[in-house]
Amino acid sequence: MNRVLAHTGAKYPIIQAPMGWIARSALASAVCNAGGLGILETSSGETENCIREIEKMKDLTDAPFGINLPLLFLRDENMIKFVAGCGVKFVTTSAGNPEKLIEILKAHDIIVYHAVPTVKAAIKAVEAGVDGLIVEGSEGGGFKNPEEVSTLVLLQAIRDHVDVPMVAAGGIVDGRGMAAAFAVGAEAVQMGTRFVSSKESPVHANFKQAIIDAEDTGTFVLNKKSKPCIRALKTKKTMAIHDEGLMPADTFARIQDLYFGGDMEASVGLSGQSAGLIKEQKAVADIIDETVSGFRQITARLGALASSNSF
Repeated sequence: MNRVLAHTGAKYPIIQAPMGWIARSALASAVCNAGGLGILETSSGETENCIREIEKMKDLTDAPFGINLPLLFLRDENMIKFVAGCGVKFVTTSAGNPEKLIEILKAHDIIVYHAVPTVKAAIKAVEAGVDGLIVEGSEGGGFKNPEEVSTLVLLQAIRDHVDVPMVAAGGIVDGRGMAAAFAVGAEAVQMGTRFVSSKESPVHANFKQAIIDAEDTGTFVLNKKSKPCIRALKTKKTMAIHDEGLMPADTFARIQDLYFGGDMEASVGLSGQSAGLIKEQKAVADIIDETVSGFRQITARLGALASSNSF
């Protein structure tokens, strides 16, 4: 059996990424109700709001869901304690050493997957006791490792060293990307940008349209010589940051004006290279259904080639 499905209880091995402020109950419940696994964010640092969003999920879906705990952005232990005792059985960790959370999460029988951008980080996470890995290639949006490794290369390299289930993240929007990821060892995919541009996403229409309008070269990797390194949509603001080489300290101060106010120059619109593959806004259920059907069509064709000993 697919190990990610066994760990999550979801119908399909499709996970929604935990984007700050965006991955809340409206979007996550839509993903869960369509058969995927919605993950609620806590990276916004809004502990009380995030707790309310977690509690809302129980009224919006009967399906299992998960929560992300990004160590770098957790302001206190209240969120960790709440998540450990709220009844959720699947947690992803990121932006730090998962060893710090393993003991308390495991004490509550919670499955833990850690997000990793390198082989070294993957081995360290497995040694710390995680159950699986979110393998984040450089194509993905948001916070990145400045030493870029693509999703397909990273999946293969990590599989050479560990045997835990892997979720492929970065550059995937449909069944083609899902089939490619499974071919090199993934047992699930995580999509962020594809769901940000969905009809159920809470972001402003301007942000969704900017993703749809983006070309294959429509993103920048910014701040590679400092922290945090990010991938974001090309705009006048991100072009200036790219040319300067460093992000101003107040870059994220007006991020909500971009996300929910529609001012694309207010901050940086975090997005993956997969924006170049997204051509229209779709409902979450359609995204998941089309991804599953596309995956099955491609794998059936490849299976037929193998059966006929052909190419």
